[in-house]
Amino acid sequence: MQQLAQAHPGDAMGWKPPKDDPFLRMGQAQGRPAALGRRLAARLVDTAVLAGAVGAAAVPLWGRSVDHIDEKVRQAKQSGQTVTVWLLDGTTGTYLGIVLGVLLLFGVLYEALPTAKWGRTLGKKLCGVRVLDIESHDTVTFGAALRRWLVYGVLGVLVVGVVNVLWCLVDRPWRQCWHDKAARTFVASAGD
Repeated sequence: MQQLAQAHPGDAMGWKPPKDDPFLRMGQAQGRPAALGRRLAARLVDTAVLAGAVGAAAVPLWGRSVDHIDEKVRQAKQSGQTVTVWLLDGTTGTYLGIVLGVLLLFGVLYEALPTAKWGRTLGKKLCGVRVLDIESHDTVTFGAALRRWLVYGVLGVLVVGVVNVLWCLVDRPWRQCWHDKAARTFVASAGD
């Protein structure tokens, strides 16, 4: 054994992988969690697009809701009696339902479908990140993308969304938010 080590001194150290392995680079490129700054920028772009679509539906309905409540208050004052005026009634509840429906529908069309098809939304594409399955490191299924969006959306509506998004600051090693954990996904640096 000693003679072999002396005859081939480089071999005594053992086998080392090649320095430039394209397969290793490709695997690492798809398997690394994305930088937090890129993720934040992507989320801000996606939130702006989503807010624009939901706002287009919500702004006219907000005006109608205010007019409806003002009319109820005016009628209560004219009656001369102490009357409870509910802010959420059949009319304003319907408007709220419409806005939540637009949020859900546009979220599925803008977040879940592109995430399942390409692994990214517009914001993620612009910022060079993508959503991958935690085990296969491949594009996620529609079911996982939908679960990811629903958990994100519900937690956001319930205002727990801030904790959800900040969770990636303490999560190791994949920097997953709660919606990533629910869908078994992570946000990776784009490999292309």
